[in-house]
Amino acid sequence: MYAYIDGKLAFKCPTYVVIDAGGIGFHINISLNTYGAIQDTERCKLYTWLHVKEDGHTLYGFYEEGERRLFLHLISVSGIGPNTGRMILSSITPAEIQTAIVKGDVPLIQRIKGIGPKSAQRMILELQDKLKKEGPDSLITMPSHNTAKEEALSALVMLGFTKSVAEKTLDAAIKTGSENLSVEALIKSALKSL
Repeated sequence: MYAYIDGKLAFKCPTYVVIDAGGIGFHINISLNTYGAIQDTERCKLYTWLHVKEDGHTLYGFYEEGERRLFLHLISVSGIGPNTGRMILSSITPAEIQTAIVKGDVPLIQRIKGIGPKSAQRMILELQDKLKKEGPDSLITMPSHNTAKEEALSALVMLGFTKSVAEKTLDAAIKTGSENLSVEALIKSALKSL
């Protein structure tokens, strides 16, 4: 519902922040990773996810888009809710979590508070293929000025194609077509080849 909230940092503690955006104070739960990234800034932008339950709405905020994507993967695992997802992101860095899941490092994942052996194995089982498909650079923040090729690549990965195959197909489409192909033309050309 809310992609991000950008505003003045009114209050900050290790578990949540209050961002004043347009005269409204948003209470946003954060991980220790995000807390460390914010430092002493007066203004900040957090990528958000809204958790809706029958007894309330809770906002979760992330300093980088990649951290939010990883959080959404984590909470998609049966038995892992938003608070456990936040605990995971607070225990070790997002890059370490992704590497541990891809490599199947159960002992490292088990060291996280609230994660037992069954939950660690379930995380690896359910997320290993997804994270391998996205590639190791999926946690890197996307550049604000994407080229048509980068946007087309992102769309193809979201459609379920592996990044390396999609990239090769897009390179071939660019070589055969003109240099100034639109994002839509690149995607259509790549889909014909895939």
